[in-house]
Amino acid sequence: MKRLSFALIGLIAAAALVAAACTSTGVNQPEAGKGSLTVYSGRTEKLVGPLIERFQKETGIEAKVRYGDTAELAAAILEEGKNSPADVYFAQDAGALGALLAEKRLTKLPDSILNKVDARFRAPKGEWVGLSGRARTVVYNTKTLKPESLPDSLLGFTDAKWKGKIGWAPTNGSFQAFVTALRLTDGEEAARKWLEGVKANNPKVYKNNTAIVQAVGAGEIEVGFVNHYYLFGFLKEQGESFPARNYHPRAGDSGSMINVAGAGILTTSKNTKAAERFIEYLLSKDAQQYFADETFEYPLIEGVKTHAMLAPMSQIKTPKIDLGSLADLDKTLKLLRDTGVL
Repeated sequence: MKRLSFALIGLIAAAALVAAACTSTGVNQPEAGKGSLTVYSGRTEKLVGPLIERFQKETGIEAKVRYGDTAELAAAILEEGKNSPADVYFAQDAGALGALLAEKRLTKLPDSILNKVDARFRAPKGEWVGLSGRARTVVYNTKTLKPESLPDSLLGFTDAKWKGKIGWAPTNGSFQAFVTALRLTDGEEAARKWLEGVKANNPKVYKNNTAIVQAVGAGEIEVGFVNHYYLFGFLKEQGESFPARNYHPRAGDSGSMINVAGAGILTTSKNTKAAERFIEYLLSKDAQQYFADETFEYPLIEGVKTHAMLAPMSQIKTPKIDLGSLADLDKTLKLLRDTGVL
């Protein structure tokens, strides 16, 4: 098997160790076939389990679900080859779907599914489709900053005036996906200069996005690079007085990229019709409203109500990029190490 850019090969052994961790939303764990399907889900049971239960009740199709890390599940599918029991791969990010597509493990979805979602949120030839969106943002402290005082582009944070005021989480997958997008849209040298420039401003390092938003609210830092929905957890718990808000860079570069969780059907699926119905359900208005209400992610179909403070997706200027190409992670990790960010 050829070397994968998504660094999945190194995870195959780990994926094999968790093979026994299959969890079923049905009682009898039926074999894949008529009226049943097998889903490999990189989204957690706590998050999507209720949705899958609703799917079963509404369709009568039993779903056997294996939950796990998105990359490990992709590695397991590659290791299982033509013997994989998976019908649907439900991924946390588009890069993982791109990695399977590169290995020709996903089949083209029907136009009736693809046409529900804007072209930028699905594979160029239709082998996977986005189910919910997450925007990269700059979270800022409202006591010290206003949106107009923030740079048009994330590239502006290399300016020395931001020294000691920035927070980032270089080990976080969403940050690494952003750097990958920056590499692909602006080039390797531009990505290197940005990393070196921000590093020269002595950013504070955090373990995840939640810690960054908390630090911004506490005034420990003035800005942080995060996904949009983390702020809404704080607003829900602490109210609108929480002194932080999201800013979507006006330039529309990778700093305002919208990535997606999505799904594809395996070429080896034994029940493609049930698999198609599963994806159709996740793009139904009820399921999309669930994502909007429970995780504050962007619904990818029209007519779904979102949080009043969530910037309409139509107002966010985004870069032109095949989200599946975010599988090209190896060079990003090397760049982060070469610059001393990792």
